[in-house]
Amino acid sequence: MSGHSKWSTIKHKKAAKDAKRGKLFTKLIKEITVAAKLGGGDINANPRLRTAVLTARQNSMPTDNIDRAIKKGTGELEGVTYEEVAYEGYGPGGAAVLVMAMTDNRNRTVAEIRRLFTKHGGSMGESGCVAWMFHKRGVLSVEKGKAEEERVMEVALEAGADDVTDTGDNFEIITKPEGFEAVKTALQGAAIPTASAEVAMVPENTVSLSGKDAEQVMKLLEELDDHDDVQSVASNADFSQEDIERLSA
Repeated sequence: MSGHSKWSTIKHKKAAKDAKRGKLFTKLIKEITVAAKLGGGDINANPRLRTAVLTARQNSMPTDNIDRAIKKGTGELEGVTYEEVAYEGYGPGGAAVLVMAMTDNRNRTVAEIRRLFTKHGGSMGESGCVAWMFHKRGVLSVEKGKAEEERVMEVALEAGADDVTDTGDNFEIITKPEGFEAVKTALQGAAIPTASAEVAMVPENTVSLSGKDAEQVMKLLEELDDHDDVQSVASNADFSQEDIERLSA
């Protein structure tokens, strides 16, 4: 899972910038709206909506914004209609890239995503070309220094986590999607703070990249992640710690 954890680490470091620019709120509002549209506006009966609302609250989104997004999803308020779409392709070095987007204009979005792939030496592929390499998992990370490894493992595994690994700066916890909330709640109950917590697409295996390939793929992932219609980006690219520090400087 190292490719996921390293891209995830980079992604969460830039999350503060996203929040300042309002990009994070835009993405969270879309997720809440679509979750409410698909599963109803009751957070107790809609796990996807409950996760989206909890994430929004953790990022200090005002309650009024959350309520409006839910009502737009359920049709109580007028709003833009979004549809979910996945884009797949390859970056330099054969890195697989899976992009999850929400758009009100498929033609515009697919053209812009294809342009980003091409700009950074990659190419978009047919539906299904890389999706099989990824599986939906709950992923939570705990910063070292915030809790002892034995305690993190004890709490997470007792709550149903599949695995706990040391990724360098963090302990990364992997769960089945349906077990994500139980593990997150258990960590909170044990006063173990999470640096990040999300249900994400995690690669089964990774591809090691270095030099120019690493630089191009990292730029591709960052620009895709910055796109207004993109909700999440997953890749099986595995970067060395040296490349991460050099390219994140």
